[in-house]
Amino acid sequence: MSEPTQGTRRLRVIVADDQAAVREPLAAVLGLSEDIEVVAAAADGTEVLAAVAAGPVDVVLMDLRMPVMDGTEATRRLTEEHPEVAVVVLTTFADDDSILAALSAGARGYLTKNAGRQDIARAIRAAAAGQSVLDREVQDRLLATVRTGPAAAPGPSRSLPDDITPREREVLALIGQGLPNRAIAQQLFISEATVKTHINNLFAKADIRDRADAVRRAIAAGLA
Repeated sequence: MSEPTQGTRRLRVIVADDQAAVREPLAAVLGLSEDIEVVAAAADGTEVLAAVAAGPVDVVLMDLRMPVMDGTEATRRLTEEHPEVAVVVLTTFADDDSILAALSAGARGYLTKNAGRQDIARAIRAAAAGQSVLDREVQDRLLATVRTGPAAAPGPSRSLPDDITPREREVLALIGQGLPNRAIAQQLFISEATVKTHINNLFAKADIRDRADAVRRAIAAGLA
């Protein structure tokens, strides 16, 4: 069952994977969602960039290990040249280097290929709406990296600005626990629109880049 959130317009998606045995069935299955239209399939990063240039495209579902141009470089190029296009990584690799490289390049979501169709579709919708979605395994590795890696070391980057409100701290703590906006709204008994306002204010005040960065900051600040 699909979960349309974008009104009548279907989200235009590119599926990028160098293996046709993965790429083609995935494109076919996603096409069953009434709010998603797979407009192209790509075997490497150069094909992704060409398909986006031919556009319009809303989301690229990106594998990382591809020939000619890999998914991380393609994500970086898209972030610089087509910031309106969201990237959701879908890969078999969940090591720290791959995760951090993809998120640093601008990916809004990171899923492993254990994810089901509904999970992938939800991540596509979230990315198109400007939100980030991380696979549970990916989130756990990020949390472990923050707790044991360089980001856990003391320093000014760990602190939060003095003008962060108590409510914004609550929202950051819940983001740190991996909750999406809807769950945060339910937990705090406020609307999703209000949650988005708090997140926008929080990100601006604390110079937080994206949701993955917010998770790291929440842990570093002792909120998660």
